[in-house]
Amino acid sequence: MRFKNLGSGSTGNATLVEAGGKNPFRLLVDCGLGIRQLQVRLAVAGLQTSDIHAIFITHEHGDHIGCARSLALKMKIPVWMSQGTHAALREPDFADFLHIAKDGQLINLGGLQLLPFTVPHDAREPLQLTCSDGASRLGILTDLGHVTAHVTQHLAGCDALLLECNHDSSMLENSAYPYFLKQRISGQHGHLSNLAAANLARDIAHPGLKHLVAAHLSEQNNRPELAQRSIAQALNCEPQDILVASPNEGTGWLEF
Repeated sequence: MRFKNLGSGSTGNATLVEAGGKNPFRLLVDCGLGIRQLQVRLAVAGLQTSDIHAIFITHEHGDHIGCARSLALKMKIPVWMSQGTHAALREPDFADFLHIAKDGQLINLGGLQLLPFTVPHDAREPLQLTCSDGASRLGILTDLGHVTAHVTQHLAGCDALLLECNHDSSMLENSAYPYFLKQRISGQHGHLSNLAAANLARDIAHPGLKHLVAAHLSEQNNRPELAQRSIAQALNCEPQDILVASPNEGTGWLEF
């Protein structure tokens, strides 16, 4: 099993998850890029849009939904999202390719098992998820305002984790952002700070955790080295052991 982030941040989010041998099953988690940019980033991975077998959308915000509908209809790719997400998008027609995902309801796709779970975020019915091939498990957690026991429970025991480290609290507080936006970002339904992400990482850390990728970093209110330092302190490791998903390049392939 392996995964590759194609880009993470306010300009667009998308992550490839792959399981299987000679004929792997490929899931795209979020599709928050334009179709041309998605094609470019897939090409870097040696892939094209026809190599995607399914799409999972975590919530309706533009940096996560992107070209999902046009891609699904053009390439006949099934799409999973919550009923609330579909409603928030004003119920666009996905023909027969739309499937409704629910909190705690297992989704079997090829060699992957997806387990969505609810998170506190300023969206209609946001879901994050874990992906497993039966032997290894990846956690994806990129948009939430605070960590709940429900979130911690679902991420316990993951072998790899893509984790939101959106902002440094001091940078956000001293930024030029208007007060209402600072309150939204730092609020209970906004985005995780470096410290909150580090606390979660510490709570779920175990010897089998092979990869932790800091994701969804704010370009204005965070720095990669700050996120790395916070997570490293929590995990008692070196900052360079923590990878950072960049907005334009994401990450390389990570196997586990």
